[in-house]
Amino acid sequence: MAAITAAAPYAGRDRDLHNRALVRGWLYVVLLVLVALVLVGGATRLTESGLSITEWQPIHGVIPPLNDAEWQEEFLRYQQIPQYTELNKGMSIEAFKSIFWWEWVHRILARSVGVVFALPLLFFWATRRIESRLGPKLVGILLLGGLQGAIGWWMVASGLVDRVSVSQYRLATHLTLAALIFTATMVVARGLAPHSEPAADRSTQRLAGFIVLLALVQIYLGGLVAGLDAGLSYNTWPLMDGKVIPGDLLLLEPAWRNFFENPKTVQFVHRLGAYTVFVVALWHMIATRIRLRGTTHARRATLLFLIVLVQASIGIGTLLMQVPLHMALTHQGFALVLLGFAAAHWRGTKGAYPLPHEVAVRT
Repeated sequence: MAAITAAAPYAGRDRDLHNRALVRGWLYVVLLVLVALVLVGGATRLTESGLSITEWQPIHGVIPPLNDAEWQEEFLRYQQIPQYTELNKGMSIEAFKSIFWWEWVHRILARSVGVVFALPLLFFWATRRIESRLGPKLVGILLLGGLQGAIGWWMVASGLVDRVSVSQYRLATHLTLAALIFTATMVVARGLAPHSEPAADRSTQRLAGFIVLLALVQIYLGGLVAGLDAGLSYNTWPLMDGKVIPGDLLLLEPAWRNFFENPKTVQFVHRLGAYTVFVVALWHMIATRIRLRGTTHARRATLLFLIVLVQASIGIGTLLMQVPLHMALTHQGFALVLLGFAAAHWRGTKGAYPLPHEVAVRT
């Protein structure tokens, strides 16, 4: 009897670790689908395909046009919006199909994320594999996903009446919420992973978290750049318009509008954001290597800085090459790599979530 009692904590630990491995694997699959969704969303924006489907049909919209009559009907709807009448008048139906498919795949992936997240969540919950402290976090992520679908249509709707493209405000909001969902999923997944080091000191934790926040802000600024096509002008570096600080940054009135509506100002602020991320990541690497020399925290901080350096190089290359599709998508995709690693690193500085059986023993 004593032997059984002594073995119980080990059995509980093994069960908890097994359940965590299953849940963590599921969340990693969700992260991969989110990456695909963001990349296809970027291609949809860069190919001006986002307004090709002019209705939001969450159920019926899963089925694309299946015959010539249905394609003509879909094309006729597109011909009613300003993007067609002002930019694409005379477009062939074959050209329309090419932009339609980008948007359709984007919407299908968005629905797929919901399925890939919700169904396993229900299964793991029903089989008691979801730890009590994780339930609210995972439900919160699911609710953010539902909100993201509504914001996606809110974004598309901004380009159907008075504009030839979607609002940059709404595009940046849509992109940033996707990044926030990605971050939250990564943090939970890494909180379920074993950690070889104890938690880092509070200063290291705070600076690692600040880098995650800076990355999210930078992604928002990138959304504004994309929404205004601001990357298609001033394609020089390190100077912009021949100067370190270009002129005419505050042409619009009131002045705050320039930070959201003036392409020149938006691109300049995005550059400043990149410099800020670079400097803070460099400082974090140096400070962590001094304070926690030889630890996993220090190695992760070093790798994070190298990822920032690669992303900065890709961004500069994208700008100098005047935003070709492959470079722009590489820049956007690697932004998620940076954000994901920064989020994983931040969670790593805090350590893993306590195992349920350990919490039970303490209480």
